[in-house]
Amino acid sequence: CVFVFILICLYAPEGHSHPKGEDPHDAKPDRCKGIEFDAITPDEKGNTFFFKGDHLWKGFSGPAELSNNIFNELDDSHHLGHVDAAFRMHHQDDLNVHDHIYFFLDDKVFSYYNYTLEQGYPVEIQQEFPGVPSHLDAAVECPKGECITDSVLFFKGNEIYSFDIKTKSVKKKVWAHLPNCTSAFRWLEHYYCFHGYNFTRFHHVSGDVTGTYPKDARNYFMRCGEGFGHGDGARRQRCSEVKLNAITTDDKGRSYAFQDAMYIRLDTHRDGSHHFPISRLWKEISVVVDAVFNYGDNMYIIQGDQVYIYKSAVHYTLIEGYPKPLKEELGIDGPVDAAFLCPNQHIVNVIQGQKMYDIDLAATPRAVKMERPIPFPEIDAGFCDADGVKVFIGPEYYSYQSPMILAMGKIKPAPQKISPEKFGCEK
Repeated sequence: CVFVFILICLYAPEGHSHPKGEDPHDAKPDRCKGIEFDAITPDEKGNTFFFKGDHLWKGFSGPAELSNNIFNELDDSHHLGHVDAAFRMHHQDDLNVHDHIYFFLDDKVFSYYNYTLEQGYPVEIQQEFPGVPSHLDAAVECPKGECITDSVLFFKGNEIYSFDIKTKSVKKKVWAHLPNCTSAFRWLEHYYCFHGYNFTRFHHVSGDVTGTYPKDARNYFMRCGEGFGHGDGARRQRCSEVKLNAITTDDKGRSYAFQDAMYIRLDTHRDGSHHFPISRLWKEISVVVDAVFNYGDNMYIIQGDQVYIYKSAVHYTLIEGYPKPLKEELGIDGPVDAAFLCPNQHIVNVIQGQKMYDIDLAATPRAVKMERPIPFPEIDAGFCDADGVKVFIGPEYYSYQSPMILAMGKIKPAPQKISPEKFGCEK
């Protein structure tokens, strides 16, 4: 996981509590000095909070601030100056608790939504989560589909308590091989145990660790300047600078936009918007792609006159024998500008210059079925979903009800701007 955000790093002593304001003699802690976080949790908007002592950081960039500036009742009730554990509830069967943030302090639990303490809180941990001990080290949500049911994993030493949210039953496990986690974090379907200034990625059911760990959190979850991280000096792109190369959604509902050698997940607003190298998921792709579309459980990535086909399982795997020439696979010469497939269809629309070609993916051999002009001399990317077709040109896109209307339309619709909400760019 690669984060391209800049942190404003300010250093000072830690561990002081300021219930109502900041002592002018104390400065803010610096996570670039190697901090062991007390708790990490996202909120309902996709912002991630990192807690240390009586301070927190909102997001992967920005300075520390006092926790009670945002969650003031924590200090009002306990004056502890710290949080033991925290997680964001995932329980879509009960919208009264879904997306609430739960904080654990000693033997109490607090429930917040929209930065407001819910009525009746704090309560005893055992009242809300029977069977879960007090003085926790860490907690993290585990949604249904990853765990068998919507669950929470609680950590205390090397003991893990798997709590079923619906039945309120708990199963105790011992993961002696995992470091003692002072905080835990689920991010983009992966699970991380933070210990010291390091982290270890683990399997949420077995606790197994694969790969080379631990890793320094300063290289991944913050920006610490020279000597740390990836893409030093990078900044968030302005929406007016965005120029997509391709965009698609796979059969599991995961949406991706490709730009240069990077991609961004568009369906993960609960985890924020972040850019990654394309080679992170598609290891054989190291340069810019021309077009991407999904058909069944396969993802087609077109690059020049070659096409790569990946199985879109949990991890994308290149099908044996690929890449192959585009002419052999789709009956068309490359390069192309865009390609898209509408839901529940088997006709892929490939755009090349001012022409759109219809290719029947169910036919053997595949070949151009129809050729039609489009009202644009050149486009950057195309996409089709239940709302219709979108063609992207620079930082704008045009919407059509169908590929046919795109081809037949004589008057272009009003362009719409790429938005920060969808693409994680800055206005």
